[in-house]
Amino acid sequence: MRDLFDFYMKQVHDLFTGWDFAAIEKAGRIQEQCLPWSYGGIVITHARQANAMLDMGTGGGEFLASLQPFFPAYVAATEGYKPNIPVANSLLNPLGITVLPVYNDDDLPYENDSFDLIINRHESYSASEVRRLLKEDGFFLTQQCGGNDCQEINNQLDVPCNDEFSHWNLNYAIKELEANGFEILESKIAFPKQRFYDIGALLFYLNAIPWQVVDFDSAVYKEQLFGIHQSIVKNGFFETTQSRFLIKAKAV
Repeated sequence: MRDLFDFYMKQVHDLFTGWDFAAIEKAGRIQEQCLPWSYGGIVITHARQANAMLDMGTGGGEFLASLQPFFPAYVAATEGYKPNIPVANSLLNPLGITVLPVYNDDDLPYENDSFDLIINRHESYSASEVRRLLKEDGFFLTQQCGGNDCQEINNQLDVPCNDEFSHWNLNYAIKELEANGFEILESKIAFPKQRFYDIGALLFYLNAIPWQVVDFDSAVYKEQLFGIHQSIVKNGFFETTQSRFLIKAKAV
């Protein structure tokens, strides 16, 4: 049992690029319960009717590229994680999209009323800045992770959840948008299960999601991780609870 654990620990620094979890998803090493909505389907419905669209926090550009047949006339993208920017540009530049770096949610590099659709999947944002960029009657579509996302991981590692996001939930986001010139047209919340089928998949995840455990270092949590590994060997998986919410808002 320890040999297998040590094997996964040696792989902990395998290169993660963009926002692509295919290395563990395609092999079935991690699985997520389906959400009761399709974010992509909702985006496509609105993208087909838009003239200019912004994708906030495009990651490696994988999701945005998948929308290509439904692109409006103009598409822009931002990304705040430096290693992702060249990855996203290499994928999106051939599609006519330039990914601009953004490190301050309150200062996006676009003129007022530049877009009639802004999409945001699991990225932070400033409600007032989103409103500045949207034309009147434009749409903001966002799927977010709640502040208590996958808290079982933190519990098992005996480390608190990230205080920076402890307030972040559907009600808070709705009130903030309404206070900044938005009408909420639709909102939904869900708590799907997520399973890790080996400790290597969890290590991959924790290195890719740096806000789950701040300054995560596998060596620091080695014994706690071994405890999770033992549980996986016994039960077949380690299960966590995701926190997801969806908002469709209109600029008024």
